[in-house]
Amino acid sequence: MRYEHHMQLAMHRQGVVRRRDFLKGISAASIAAGTLSWTDLMSVHAGDLRKRGMACIVLWMQGGPSQFETFSPKPGHENGGETKAIQTSVPGIEIAEGLPHLAQVMDDLAIVRSMTTKEGNHQRASFLLHTGYAPTASVKHPTFGAIAAHQLPNPECDLPSFVRIGNQFRNSGGGGFLGAEFDAFGLPSAEQMPANTQPTTSSERFSRRLGLLGRLEADAANGSTAPFAADHRKLYDKASRMILSPAMKTFNIEDEPEAIRTAYGESDFATGCLMARRLVEAGVTFVEVSTGNWDTHNDNWPRTAELKAQIDQPFAQLLRDLKQRGLLETTLVVWMGEFGRTPRINPRGGRDHYPKAFNVALAGGGVRGGRVIGATDPSGAEVSDRPVAVTDLFQTFCRSLKIDAAHENMSPIGRPIKIVNGGSPVEELFA
Repeated sequence: MRYEHHMQLAMHRQGVVRRRDFLKGISAASIAAGTLSWTDLMSVHAGDLRKRGMACIVLWMQGGPSQFETFSPKPGHENGGETKAIQTSVPGIEIAEGLPHLAQVMDDLAIVRSMTTKEGNHQRASFLLHTGYAPTASVKHPTFGAIAAHQLPNPECDLPSFVRIGNQFRNSGGGGFLGAEFDAFGLPSAEQMPANTQPTTSSERFSRRLGLLGRLEADAANGSTAPFAADHRKLYDKASRMILSPAMKTFNIEDEPEAIRTAYGESDFATGCLMARRLVEAGVTFVEVSTGNWDTHNDNWPRTAELKAQIDQPFAQLLRDLKQRGLLETTLVVWMGEFGRTPRINPRGGRDHYPKAFNVALAGGGVRGGRVIGATDPSGAEVSDRPVAVTDLFQTFCRSLKIDAAHENMSPIGRPIKIVNGGSPVEELFA
């Protein structure tokens, strides 16, 4: 039995390698031995996986970034405060000062300045912008990352389909009624390998332990415990496949050339953006990179200046890097938070929660850059042109990723629920 198990494991590994074209001039033994660097592996299949499907990277600005200090400045109006506007690479489009790198890649970036919702609470708004649904007590909706992993599976990738990088707000959502199988794989820091992913024993002993676990689960797989045993088995199978895979090299950021790391910058967010590119290149479907402290109720201008300095270079370099590798057309990149900030400055020199009018930036995935969709009035208080609701935004995501937004998933209570309930894509982004 032990010999048969090892033969099956070897055949599985050989099949994975063959499917990825890793064997073009490279021996299976060298891969199994871990003697190839990440760069060597990537040079073999150079984006082939993602050319066969779509991917998405969400850059999540936790806390709600000010639209005035990012992509919708209002210089000359009292609500604009101290923030000036700068020219971009696209004539006629200006963004806030402090984003010079993003200004240079405006040709690939599109801005929606007319986002509008009614959710001004962090928890509820974060859930809404992650799932497309307001939170309810009766249904636990899956986050869009889980939807993408469910609708766009990549059977050739041993890594999780849905990865989150950075500390996440507790209401970002997970697999919801799709099940724990579609929860995000959490990576607190891109600077470190995932915890508990190195086998603590020999492969032979590890295999025996998995066999024992399988027998225990088989004994438990009856009656009311059967669904739990099945879910547990799925998670262990996925985890085992991952940690035994050569693709685990993806998580080793040290394999990245120093010149590229320098191009992204030195912040945690910068490393997260670089890791997101590595994961997408390796075949991961959905990656979310989060950075926080955008809840600027006080000291708005010095705080947003620091935050913009953290995201400007990495965000711009991510777009350049994806484009240079031929991955931008098949990778939707979304920059957003849960809402915007108030037009009026409060007595503490800050801006408060404002879901009525804010902005989102998008690139790749068929989105045509160098354009602005929608507008607010001169004060920034009201959407004056082309309002975009959350359902419209999620329809746009589906349009980009070639997901059927009307597809219905069945909830545990037998209720069919559409991926997006209403709205329509912002077609101007693709024209």
